[in-house]
Amino acid sequence: MKEVEVSEDLDSNIQVAGPIPLAAWLIIVTELCERFAYYGASMLFQRYMLQRLLLGKSKATAISRGFNFFSYMTAIFGAAVADKWLGKFKTVLLFAIIYTLGLVLLTVSAIDSLRETVALPGFLVSIFCLISWGTGGIKSNVSAFAAEQLPIEDYPHPKKVGYTVNHAVTVERLFRYFYMAINIGGLLGQGITPAVSSYAWDIAYMIPAIAFVVGIIVFALGRNKYYDRPPNGNVLGKCIRCITYAFRHRHERPEGTHWVQSALPRNGETFEWDAKFVKDLERTYHACKVFCIYPLYWALYNNMTDNFVNMGINMTRPNWLKPEMLSFVNSLVIVIFIPILDTFIFPMLRKAGFRLGPVNRIIIGFCIVTFCFVYVTVLQHFLYKSGPYYNFTGKDPNGNHVDVPTDISLMINELTIWAQLPAYILIGISEIFSSATGLEFAFRSAAPELKSVVMSLFLCTNAFGSLIGMILAIWSSDPNFVYLYAAQAVAMAIMTVLFAWRFARLDNMV
Repeated sequence: MKEVEVSEDLDSNIQVAGPIPLAAWLIIVTELCERFAYYGASMLFQRYMLQRLLLGKSKATAISRGFNFFSYMTAIFGAAVADKWLGKFKTVLLFAIIYTLGLVLLTVSAIDSLRETVALPGFLVSIFCLISWGTGGIKSNVSAFAAEQLPIEDYPHPKKVGYTVNHAVTVERLFRYFYMAINIGGLLGQGITPAVSSYAWDIAYMIPAIAFVVGIIVFALGRNKYYDRPPNGNVLGKCIRCITYAFRHRHERPEGTHWVQSALPRNGETFEWDAKFVKDLERTYHACKVFCIYPLYWALYNNMTDNFVNMGINMTRPNWLKPEMLSFVNSLVIVIFIPILDTFIFPMLRKAGFRLGPVNRIIIGFCIVTFCFVYVTVLQHFLYKSGPYYNFTGKDPNGNHVDVPTDISLMINELTIWAQLPAYILIGISEIFSSATGLEFAFRSAAPELKSVVMSLFLCTNAFGSLIGMILAIWSSDPNFVYLYAAQAVAMAIMTVLFAWRFARLDNMV
């Protein structure tokens, strides 16, 4: 075989991903433990509120979406703390302590002997005042912190002639494995804690607390191995001030330029920002527009933690299976498919010269989740058509009276819960293409000093998705679920078409 010589132009070689350094792996393992704690606890919330705290479906769904909202909205605060005062390492440790206190309070509030006194207030304080702030502060920094451990230069592959280790491709690989770690944690949490909850709620919540402490220890052990960018002031505040100034002076910008360019220093003016910052901010501004559809995506995705559980409670299932345990399948799909895509599918496409850029991967994910909700709409229709309780309103399809028990967990129709499996599988596949790629796109599109800000803005799209869910929770009760799922499917289909039309060209710019 003819040997291919290394090209001086690294871009003409075959582009491959490089190895992920130990420091990044330690951060990834920390995220695995944090997600075990998060999903291991939060996946119990819906059933805990319905069966232990005796709340209704609509109220429980609103609280669940409210928790998700605060968990991601607080990411902005976490990014500001890291950028202005502490740096990423100390910020993650600080919010980890807050998180741990929340898990401890959640465990104590679930003790059976305290059920009549602190169960509900303890639950609400722990999730809204501690856990949501802890996870938000961590998530705004941990993924960018892992990616910052990678070498930023492209270089010839040390063992393969004609190959280039490409930084962008390595970042793509890191975020896929970072997302796989998230779902390994979710897989373990969702598999263990629901089973334990059958015996004791407090022990079920204590397990995530222990797992998270292990994650904190792993993270702290890598302290001397991390590259931690020093705090460089309130970048978020500087961005806001720069954009505000540019917008107010938008009519003074040079002809043919974007309005953000109005913030460029001129005529001897001095600002806290320079021309490079304005250029980086304009690029970041254009990239962040891609995030606009994500709130709707997350609104659909978050149905797994509440409305899918609502559906599963009323379906025929084995005694050992709790409705929220099917989320295990969602995480399992991601854990199985990410190595296959990373090791075989994507490298094969790159070698063939076919570049599946981040925006096109996001579009594929949006299409898959749209199809998922078409399926869920049909599934809910058939659940309402099956007996003996039909749509759980006390009447059958002919309007005749049906005796409905007051305990919601006793209203089980003759449709198997295994029919929900395709929905969890489809959402899992969509996450690989939309969610993991969204993190990658946010990191790659942002200038170095804006990465925490942009990552936190991306995470905040989940908060706004939860806000949409809180509004939709008004209708999250029987017999409205068919219309609720159908409306979400139609909205996602329309937004996906608009997204593809508006942003597909960005794949040539990142």
